[in-house]
Amino acid sequence: MLTNKLTRRVEWGDCDPAGIVFNPQFFRWFDHGTAMLYEAAGWPKQEMLALFGAAGCPIVETRAVFKAPCRYGEDVEITTEIVDLKDRSFDVKHTLTKNGHVCVEGFETRVWTVKDPEKGLKSAKIPDALAARFRDSHSPA
Repeated sequence: MLTNKLTRRVEWGDCDPAGIVFNPQFFRWFDHGTAMLYEAAGWPKQEMLALFGAAGCPIVETRAVFKAPCRYGEDVEITTEIVDLKDRSFDVKHTLTKNGHVCVEGFETRVWTVKDPEKGLKSAKIPDALAARFRDSHSPA
């Protein structure tokens, strides 16, 4: 399945007064990792949504397991990968490491949606071309 890696330095604004990353920041980083995963599939998010006529890919479930703290000034690597692809949704795993050690594992379930005049949004089948890219670990970047 499709995987992408990002490296980032923990900034002061990411941290609580003790200089440790404030937990909600990880979810912001994970969302960015998912957006970069779309680019790894060959389409920046807005382009992907326009091309396939989608409204978005909202998160319907998320969780994280915190194993070790990350601190101001440290460099971390975030590996984002699609771990399960269903007809209308997909599961994403984020693994944040520091010096090769896992600090945080994050999980999301996202639903492919289109605009609906009555409901606002509704789930829809993930387009075949996009599903093929999500399954391909060697998609164009």
